[in-house]
Amino acid sequence: MQAVATDFGITEALKALGVNDINNGTSTGSNSFSNGDIIESYSPVDGQLIGKVKSTTKADYEKVMETATAAFKTWRTMPAPQRGEIVRQFGEKLRELKEPLGKLVSYEMGKSYQEGLGEVQEMIDICDFAVGLSRQLHGLTMHSERPGHRMYEQYHPLGVVGIISAFNFPVAVWSWNTALAWICGDVCVWKPSEKTPLTGIACQNIAAQVFKANGLPEGISCLINGDYQVGEFMTKDKRVPLVSATGSTRMGKIVAQEVAARLGKSLLELGGNNAIIVTPDADIKMTVIGAVFGAVGTAGQRCTSTRRLIIHDSIYDKVKNAVVDAYKQLRIGNPLDENNHVGPLIDKDAVKMYQQALERVVEEGGNVVVEGGVLEGEGYESGCYVKPAIAEAENHFNIVQHETFAPVLYLLKYSGDVENAIDMQNGVAQGLSSAIMTNNLREAERFLSQAGSDCGIANVNIGTSGAEIGGAFGGEKETGGGRESGSDAWKIYMRRQTNTINYTTELPLAQGIKFDL
Repeated sequence: MQAVATDFGITEALKALGVNDINNGTSTGSNSFSNGDIIESYSPVDGQLIGKVKSTTKADYEKVMETATAAFKTWRTMPAPQRGEIVRQFGEKLRELKEPLGKLVSYEMGKSYQEGLGEVQEMIDICDFAVGLSRQLHGLTMHSERPGHRMYEQYHPLGVVGIISAFNFPVAVWSWNTALAWICGDVCVWKPSEKTPLTGIACQNIAAQVFKANGLPEGISCLINGDYQVGEFMTKDKRVPLVSATGSTRMGKIVAQEVAARLGKSLLELGGNNAIIVTPDADIKMTVIGAVFGAVGTAGQRCTSTRRLIIHDSIYDKVKNAVVDAYKQLRIGNPLDENNHVGPLIDKDAVKMYQQALERVVEEGGNVVVEGGVLEGEGYESGCYVKPAIAEAENHFNIVQHETFAPVLYLLKYSGDVENAIDMQNGVAQGLSSAIMTNNLREAERFLSQAGSDCGIANVNIGTSGAEIGGAFGGEKETGGGRESGSDAWKIYMRRQTNTINYTTELPLAQGIKFDL
């Protein structure tokens, strides 16, 4: 790989991360090589070739799995707090390299530099969380019905955890899984998106340094690169008891079927179609900030991006005008320039999807109130920069019912009480993130009640986008039902075992069954 000299210190960042001379994509450490087809990584920021990596062949994958399964035998026997110490060191390395890794995330994916830094901070935060958790992997003690018996449950590591991540969060979601899997005693095989392979190599290099410094096997953290066919190596592999996959609902259904066919476990984080309800008691200023960031942050390419703004008819025009005015202030351009609010879409296929969505909403009877379009000219040579758009629509429109991974915000109107808005909010196939803007306590509690939002995330007076690692992240319905990151999400990475100990000289049977010899 040859780094392309650009502004904003990208060349220096690549060198700091050790990816300035990498020419491979399969790695169980920083020096392993693969033999598949070439994957070229182009930046959506300027259209420049950042570098090339080689994809993983089936033979390469077998070597990776051999290395990972061998490493597991060592890693699982280390006390969990000692594994936590390794994760702590990984977090410290991330602190040292936060700026260059954040720049690479921004340049390879296209999100703003501030969002790139925020993504690395998420990695640091989950490491901190995991370090504490390494001393709290607990089970329960239960009373036995039989005298002189003790019952309890404990958790053991699963083995090899397969991770398939998406381009929009090229490093954070991997770390959510990896940090927890590591402290649980698992080893990880990661397939990053083929659209952002260099961030994967950078993270692998950082992890490899930590393991090498501690005399640990490199197979605790493994990397494979390629398209969906490489992902299938893991989904069909009985040696991978858990596959954690982030991406589209279509992809998730395929993964779920493949893994279930071999009775494996899958953790799915899939599509979102997130809404903010705006009631007559909402703070309009807060609403505008939450809605605009939710809709245009990461150029609308977050699974938690705000797609729908459900506004009460009594304040509809007021909210609509305020949001439209805010869009006039947006600056679109190089995401490494911190004066800009919105960067590019990931590639030209994403641009086509954005254009098609705007065409379809008009075809279905919608009204575009903030015109979209592809930007051209100086600074927009990659062809991936688009204008964030707003359209008035109806919730039942086919295009509104589906996730558009681009900065298109649909304005929807509701009347009556908040129950009508909640019905609209829930009236889609996806169930990831949701929010309500209101200063009315009854409306807020109704939204959070059993008959309220059906999403995995429900917020009051903040937007749909942006989650802290302390809480479990995930959604319901076609979002997949998985939970990552905080709370008790660690349990998915372990197998539960119930133990009964008899410390008497008798052998009584449960349920009072008699069996005399």
